[in-house]
Amino acid sequence: MQDSVMTASLLRHFRAWRTVAGVSALAAALSACASRPAVDAPGGPPNPSGPRGRPGAAAATGVVTSSDMQRLYRGMGLIAGSGAIPFVASASFLATPSPDTTLVLLALSLPPRALSFAREGDRYTAEYVVKVEARRGGVMAAQVEAKESVRVPTFRETSRTDESIIWQQVLRLTPGRYAVGIGLRDESAMRTGTEEVSIEVPRLAPGQLSTPMPVYEVIPRSTTDSLPRLLARPRATVTFGADSQLPVYVEAAGAAAPASVLVRVLGDGDTEMWRSTVELTERQAVRSATVALPVTRLGVGISNLEISAVGGSDTARTRLFVSLGEDLPIASFEEMLNYLRYFVPPERLKPLRDATVAQRAERWSTFLRETDPLPGTAEHEGLRDYFQRIRMANLRFREDGPVGWQTDRGTTYVALGDPDNIYDSALQDPSARVRQQIWEYRSLRLQLVFTDQTGFGRYRLNTAQRGEVEAAIRRKLAQQQR
Repeated sequence: MQDSVMTASLLRHFRAWRTVAGVSALAAALSACASRPAVDAPGGPPNPSGPRGRPGAAAATGVVTSSDMQRLYRGMGLIAGSGAIPFVASASFLATPSPDTTLVLLALSLPPRALSFAREGDRYTAEYVVKVEARRGGVMAAQVEAKESVRVPTFRETSRTDESIIWQQVLRLTPGRYAVGIGLRDESAMRTGTEEVSIEVPRLAPGQLSTPMPVYEVIPRSTTDSLPRLLARPRATVTFGADSQLPVYVEAAGAAAPASVLVRVLGDGDTEMWRSTVELTERQAVRSATVALPVTRLGVGISNLEISAVGGSDTARTRLFVSLGEDLPIASFEEMLNYLRYFVPPERLKPLRDATVAQRAERWSTFLRETDPLPGTAEHEGLRDYFQRIRMANLRFREDGPVGWQTDRGTTYVALGDPDNIYDSALQDPSARVRQQIWEYRSLRLQLVFTDQTGFGRYRLNTAQRGEVEAAIRRKLAQQQR
């Protein structure tokens, strides 16, 4: 049996919807699903979900996307779509009146820039189709196809890169393992995104905890025969230095439900970063709470959230991601500092390196304010351009060994920018085994000769010229400080 409820009727309860979604109207559907997914695939990372199939690490059984962000989301146990439309989805599980049935809340998000918008009067409109199939033992257990429209008031909204579009579907399934396929199609451009994963739908006995669900807004359930009224946060992601809290919804049903839970956030090596005991509020047959996790205590990167029943053995887990912004697959604070080594001199990074976990958010905000070339705008143009050069270097300078931005040409491009002139000997003699590229930076009085001795595109500087590049980088960074 499938339940459904149109989000339009639910939106009246969510005051912050337009701020979160960034659209003036967003069609989505809520229908009933199962709880705590274990999402597996051949070659994926191990599933840490435990015997009851709570969210674990995931990898797709289909074509693996080249996007670093998509791989990061898969590593969190999320469903990351392959193809021309990059979507991210999560599966969460909640109890029903009978343990023989579980609600599976499937939440899918995508950025507006992934769709093709057309002008419609004073607005811009895009249409997409979502198709979900759940099979068990080759038998179709659930099938949903929904056509949705997105309308935004300005052209600028169409280029947003965050999870501004959220589609939700609930499936009512019996416990067991399912092959779940998700397809997304842009109706205007006929571009698609797909993913197939294996999900273990758990059996939730009375009193057991549901999946901890990162949310934007939630109205707690009071009975297990009702649908969840919430706006999920499919990517389980917040932005460091911008978001102060990450709300997570927790519930358990029945007379055996715990009165309180222990909430722990674990970092690398299961280091405890934060803990709190939270009372669950009783509402008829369901006990629940929305836990506000302090972002300043989580740090940058992926962490594990563990919810345990006080006085019992039941434990539910999920993964969270504190990012530095969209499209930056930086999984730790230390990795972020490594990325910034060509953006500012070492002494400007020292306060960040020396910061305690509790100090990091405040010092990061100070760093952003002090390095913003145009403080009057909402965007940090300096970091935007810098990280764009890193992305371009990773695309343009792919070689065996280091990633593009860490090659000789990539490092030079990221730190010094585009050269004024490039001479490529391969254009004169394509058959030559030894090739050279000569880059000129006139303002720096620098001429660099990158040599490819193998003919396979592995361009290198000699030791002396590497020293010249390092000196030029130091001079340029010093000039930025004046």
